[in-house]
Amino acid sequence: MPLIVVTGIPSSGKSSRALELKGYLEKNHSKNVEIVSELDAIVKAGYDKNTFYADSRKEKSIRGDLKSEVQRRLNPNDTLILDGSNYIKGYRYELHCMSKLYKTPQCTIHCEIPAEHAWMLNNRRDEEHKYTREIFDALVARYEAPDSRNRWDSPLFAVSPEDELKHEEIYAALYNVKAPKPNMSTQCPPLSSTNYLYELDKVTQEIVSAILSAKQTLGIESNIKIPGYGLTVNRSGTGPQLTRLRRQFLTYSKMQQSEPSQIAPLFVQYLNKSL
Repeated sequence: MPLIVVTGIPSSGKSSRALELKGYLEKNHSKNVEIVSELDAIVKAGYDKNTFYADSRKEKSIRGDLKSEVQRRLNPNDTLILDGSNYIKGYRYELHCMSKLYKTPQCTIHCEIPAEHAWMLNNRRDEEHKYTREIFDALVARYEAPDSRNRWDSPLFAVSPEDELKHEEIYAALYNVKAPKPNMSTQCPPLSSTNYLYELDKVTQEIVSAILSAKQTLGIESNIKIPGYGLTVNRSGTGPQLTRLRRQFLTYSKMQQSEPSQIAPLFVQYLNKSL
């Protein structure tokens, strides 16, 4: 599933361009196109977008959910559009690495617009859909615009509100190119044995169970010792958080196998960085 990353400051027309491109690919090339929407994820989580963007922890959580959703839906045949601010270049780089891992082409659509023009468009919205001036200015200030010289932003298609989207060029960038070759660091090795998958599932489940047990039974929230492994998890996290992180770790580990003896320390390291 070729990936299209739509990015831009608030009220720059990202969702409109995503829907336009979806309609074009479906009508003219009979492609199945899915949109993963940042705004939909925010609403589904029960947040107002102004309070959401004011809380970095909420933002980080939703970004992780969106990346997981993209990873789940990527396949060689259809098209996936990630419609969101995607304002962090490091985040776009992670998406680029994911595309290479799955050997699927990617391009970036930058909705380019002067900030004051975007603010004027924002003010035309219904009250419940407007950004406050404080949040709008903060998002504009921290926006890291894509650059065609960066491999993770390329090929880059910049479009302003008065421009027509270059439909055919975008289609060619996704479907008339060879699939990207994965880096050695992201290449998937063949499964060496079914025992590895069994150990992976068993060890990660034991660690999650130990964390939840320490929290629920003993009331320990930090520096949790994992019995039998001599490892320590810095923070407990919630049940849903641990389930999500375990699922992500399982996905990565199935594609990038390590020695069975390294499963526990790698998983604990992953939890300590993620929680």
